[in-house]
Amino acid sequence: FFFLTVRIKKYRNNATFSKMMANRSKMSTKRKFVADGVFYAELNELLTRELAEDGYAGVEVRTTPHRTEIIIRATKTQNVLGEKGQRIRELTSVVQKRFDFADGAVELYAERVQNRGLCAQAQAESLKFKLLAGLAVRRACYGVVRFVMEASAKGCEVIVSGKLRGQRAKAMKFGDGYMIKTGHAGQVYTDMAVRHVAMRQGMIGIRVSIMLPHDPKGINGPKIPLDDVVTILEPKEEPSPESLLQEQQAAEERAAAAQAAALQQQLLAQQQAAAGAAAAPPAVDPNLTAGF
Repeated sequence: FFFLTVRIKKYRNNATFSKMMANRSKMSTKRKFVADGVFYAELNELLTRELAEDGYAGVEVRTTPHRTEIIIRATKTQNVLGEKGQRIRELTSVVQKRFDFADGAVELYAERVQNRGLCAQAQAESLKFKLLAGLAVRRACYGVVRFVMEASAKGCEVIVSGKLRGQRAKAMKFGDGYMIKTGHAGQVYTDMAVRHVAMRQGMIGIRVSIMLPHDPKGINGPKIPLDDVVTILEPKEEPSPESLLQEQQAAEERAAAAQAAALQQQLLAQQQAAAGAAAAPPAVDPNLTAGF
């Protein structure tokens, strides 16, 4: 973590960092990974502050040899696009000038979140604006938990910490359902988001964690099933011993009948061959016919 922090500070202080994103192909692999991480962090921070009221739910960066595609996920895509696409063009211009992209080398797209109840960032932003509006902490958090659980989530946990009531800071935890926090399943199945709310009495921290459901199609949750989920199949119906014995006897009878029919056909063929040999005329010696 310290090494990454030092690297980030070094590249932020470097005046040529903005040109590095445009010349990624000429960088070493290590510098490319660090530059991509810094680019994503700065871009995510910009979009989080700019599109907070529009249900911002994350960004995805796709790099191709010809251009860089940035997909903005939000619940209110129409607000992200703006009137006649004006706002998305403004964001594209800001990103292009900040990182020195060539004209047409970067494109921004808006994608709607399929189920905002399963998106931790959208729920964290919703809880943030509820608290800023003056809603009680307990009521706001329970509303978010109930909304998430109604969206077919396996579990939900909301943690709010800070000066909630009075001058003494404390943390409150609200949860429901099933939540895995460790192992590979905790990384794949858990969606987490953190937000900071600048209240009048001080800064309040929010963390929303959602346990996603298993989805074979990969739309609402991960495709891979959990390791401890065991599917018990229905056992096959085993035939009774009486039916097995009857089937065996029937098979033996069929085999004996087939063998008798084959033997009968063989005897009939032999009889026909013997009858044909008896009816044929005797063979005449050609030497006797010639007089020798």
